[in-house]
Amino acid sequence: MFKFIAEIGINHNGDLGIAKKLINVAKESGCDIVKFQKRTPALCVPEHQKNVMKYNTPWGDITYFDYKKKIEFNEPEYNEIDKYCKELKIDWTASSWDIPSAKFIESYNVKYHKIPSAMLTNTLLLAEIASYSKYTFVSTGMSTIKDIDKAVSIFKSWGCPFELMHTVSTYPMKNEDANLKMIETLRNRYNCKVGWSGHEEGIQISIAAMALGATSVERHITLSRSMWGSDQAASLGVSGLRKLVRDCHIIRKAIGDGVKKILPEEEKKIKSLRGL
Repeated sequence: MFKFIAEIGINHNGDLGIAKKLINVAKESGCDIVKFQKRTPALCVPEHQKNVMKYNTPWGDITYFDYKKKIEFNEPEYNEIDKYCKELKIDWTASSWDIPSAKFIESYNVKYHKIPSAMLTNTLLLAEIASYSKYTFVSTGMSTIKDIDKAVSIFKSWGCPFELMHTVSTYPMKNEDANLKMIETLRNRYNCKVGWSGHEEGIQISIAAMALGATSVERHITLSRSMWGSDQAASLGVSGLRKLVRDCHIIRKAIGDGVKKILPEEEKKIKSLRGL
């Protein structure tokens, strides 16, 4: 079944109120899943980046390590997110960037897990998530076919259901870099479902991905693309998300099943136009 995934990611800027507003937008637009990002900053921030300064943040001038801690939701926030999503009847999950984060997200008994492109080569993390046997979306940006081969072999060895997601990890992505034929390439090579995790501006590329057979579309969402944050520019605003979901539903119906048939309305035209 086709899935729309609204990637909230870190666009909440550490504010639970913003996160709830984005969950509302996703639900009202007809998305199936909202997705966050979960990290353990001490494990995920490289040593050479920890003391690099970030200037003019909502918290002033702080180190990159402190910034990562500021935007990280923990148990109190995820308890509220879990409760809120259940009330709205929308599924939620998070892409896990380390094993403690994966265990934390699994503790909520989520239906789905997500492997971010940056972690596709982290075999220990992949094996941990595959061991949960939950349907897992696996993004493939910044990766070679050999990298994907190895990741797929891990999920297959655990018997874990998965869906690859063709991804180009540039923010925002240039339209000419989309290479949407990779959807077919991945589907044929691995005999699995393949979605599209897009970082482009606009909605045309995502609609084309769906028309080419993508079984899911994931897009970053924001309340405003002018908000502070590294992912806001590659995100869809409220109206863009609504248009994307609406247009994909229309086009999916129009694609049909490829079986030639004469519609009842056409039968009437046969009589009037052919005289039969």
